[in-house]
Formats: sequence, C-alpha cells, structure tokens
Amino acid sequence: MEKTVKASAPQRANVVAIIAMFFLFAMISFVTNLAAPIGTIWGYKFEGNSMLGMMGNMMNFAAYLFMGIPAGNLLVKIGYKKTALWAMAVGVAGLFVQWLSGVVGADVTLGSISGTAVPLNFYIYLLGAFICGFCVCMLNTVVNPMLNLLGGGGNRGNQLIQTGGSLNSLSGTLTPLFVGALIGALSPASTMANVAPLLWIAMGVFVFAFIVITFVSIPEPNLAKGKTKVKYSHSPWNFRHTVFGVIGIFFYVGIEIGIPGTLNFYLADQSANGAGILGEASAVAGGVVAIYWLLMLVGRLVSSVISGKVSSRVQLIVVSMTAIVLIAIAILLPADIRISMPAYSAADGFSMAEVPAKAMFLVLCGLCTSVMWGGIFNLAVEGLGKYTAQASGIFMMMVVGGGIMPLIQNAIANTAGYMVSYWLVIAMLAYLFFYGTVGCKNVNTDIPVNEDQAPDPRDL
Repeated sequence: MEKTVKASAPQRANVVAIIAMFFLFAMISFVTNLAAPIGTIWGYKFEGNSMLGMMGNMMNFAAYLFMGIPAGNLLVKIGYKKTALWAMAVGVAGLFVQWLSGVVGADVTLGSISGTAVPLNFYIYLLGAFICGFCVCMLNTVVNPMLNLLGGGGNRGNQLIQTGGSLNSLSGTLTPLFVGALIGALSPASTMANVAPLLWIAMGVFVFAFIVITFVSIPEPNLAKGKTKVKYSHSPWNFRHTVFGVIGIFFYVGIEIGIPGTLNFYLADQSANGAGILGEASAVAGGVVAIYWLLMLVGRLVSSVISGKVSSRVQLIVVSMTAIVLIAIAILLPADIRISMPAYSAADGFSMAEVPAKAMFLVLCGLCTSVMWGGIFNLAVEGLGKYTAQASGIFMMMVVGGGIMPLIQNAIANTAGYMVSYWLVIAMLAYLFFYGTVGCKNVNTDIPVNEDQAPDPRDL
C-alpha cells in the first residue's frame, strides 16, 4: 500500500504541472491575438494601410528575436517556474502600456508615414506590443519543452503539446471576436480606448495566474543538476533536422498569423480592394476570423486523440499539402462568389453575414495550421537529449517569423492585392511539406546527447 502512495505522488504532481502549462498556453494566444484585430484601428487611421496596421503584430513577434535565446538560458539559470512568473509580470506591464496608448499622446504628432501624421500614442502602442512579445516568448519557452518532457517525448509528448494547443486555440478564437465586438464599425472615432476593457481583463488574468502558479509545483530538470556549468562540445545547430526545424518554425508562425491577419484586413476593408462588407465591418471580420481559431481548436483536439497512433511527420505532410490546396482555391476563386458565414456585431449579435467565398477556404486552413507547431517542434527536438533546452530558446527566437512574414505579406497586399499576397503563404507551406518528407530526418545520431552516454573528450 505504501508503494502505491509513493508511486502515485509524482503522477499527481505531473497532472498539476500539466494543467498549469495548459493554462499558460491559453494566455500565450490571448495576448498574441490582440495585435492583429487591434491593428484594424490603426490601419483605418493610416488610410487603410494594412502593413502599418500589422506593425503591432510585428513588434510583438520582434521581441522573440531578442528574447528567444535569453529565455532559454533563463530555464537553466532560474528554472521553469520563475521564468513563467517573470513572464506574467512583464505581460501586465506590456498590456498597461498598450492601455496608456488609448489615454495619452493622441494629440501629439511625431513625424508622418506616406503623408499621414503619426500620433505619439501609436509609438506607445508599439512599445506595449513589444513588451508583451517578451512575455509570450518567455511563456512559450517554458510551455513547449515542459509539456514535451512531461509526456516523455515522442508521440506522447506531441499529444500533450496538441492538447495544450487546444486551449491556446480556444483563447485565440475568443480574442478577435471580443476585439471586433468592442470596435464595432470602424470610424475616425475608433481608438485604443474601445478595447480598454479587454486589456484590463487580460491584466487581471495575468495577476490571477501569477498567484496560482506561485503555489504550483513544477518539475525543474535543469536545476536538479546543481549549479555546475557544463560546456558542451556541440549545440542544437549541429543537428541538421533541428536547423531545418528552426526555419520551419519561422515560416509556420508567419503562416499561422498571416492567414487570419490578412483575412481580417481584407474583410474589414470596405474599399474596392477589400471584401466590400457593409455595416460593422470590423465586427464581422473579427467574427469570421474567430472561426479560423475555432477550427484550430478542433484540429488540435483531433490531433491530441490520434497523435498516439499517427506520427507527427505524417500529420505535418498531410496538413501542409491540404493547406496549399485550400489557399490556391481561395486565390483563384472569383471575388463575386459570396456565401453566408457566422459573424458577430453589436447591433445584431451572432448572425450570418455575406462574405466572399474565399474567406471560407482561408478559414478552413485553421484545421491544418492547428497541428503544425507541435509537429515541427516535436520532430525538431527528437533525439536532442541534453540540447533540448538550448533548442527551445532558438525556436522562440525564430518565432519572429510571425511578425516579419505577415508584414511582408501585407506589403504585397498593399501593392498587388490581398489575394496575391497569399502566394507567399503557399511558398512557406511548400517548405513545411519538404520538412515533413525529407528535412525532419535526424542524420546526426553519432553525437552523444544523453548524460549517461560516453562524453566527448571536449566536454571534459
């Protein structure tokens, strides 16, 4: 009986740790997905320039470039728990700065872009988005390797990442829906003050999460080895499949954010270049885009069930090819073919809105992108052993692709049209197909990766 109690205690601790990681996964999406729908406010102010509207998203992801590797080092120096706590404190600061952009600086002009005056509060907003980027980067660095570790790696590790990703998608579904409802019909009067209630709610959730995580016991595999610093002769960069995976993460995040982000601008743009939706266009766009994140939730739930039997590689190959087909159809489909899709507006609540059929095929891509992150991460760290923590920091650095690639996509959209910009997404998906078929194979199995393996003489 005593042996049973001793055996079950670690299992209970792991369950609490897993739940805590799932909760943090949801917060990552909540903070990240504020940027694109809020960007419609700034895009409207800058005469429909969707590239400038995506600058908040760009700043959010640019933080990964600076914080990715330091965040990985934090895991080694202070552990998973303290890194998560610091991340939530930084998140509160970033959200507060974004709220300030709706309160001060609107009447002060600092330069101009394309002949349009740029107010001070735009720069304040970008600073807040940048700070929030540090927060979500640190949280991502904690969550992914921890879930993979708690699952024991392999298919089970991927299964936990996909399950946590389901909550991430649920949070991502609600965020653009709430932002669109708060903004309603875009007008010169639309400001950051419109979304202030959501920012305060997010700050409150972070404070609550900080208190909860403080009392949660989280395994600390790196701290358990003591404070002796070991210098390894190799690094994650010595593994070809990891390097290809790093590039895959860069493109994947650009795909995940670029598809719904550009769709949001397309549907909210009431000019001839946009979808031509009447009424509360921003609210309708937010409601339609929310379906994309909802389908990501569905896809991750399905993946969490089948990942024990269907490998990450097979899933990645299937979904990347399917997404290529869906986006190609959306690009080539005539714009005047319209369908009804669920949407939300302050006036009518939940209802059906008439939108271009292109939107449906782009929204369906949520089923495909849902499993890509977990699949790429799982394949890229497979066989890394003691180099996994370092690799996690590198992956987080490359999440900057979620800022760079959508910015490039919207630069193309401004000059050649929204649908033309999706050819860039197809090119990135083609790379993921290559990674799933060829690039994910570990050809560096001769490098010692476990502590109990014979060490390389250069490690001594």
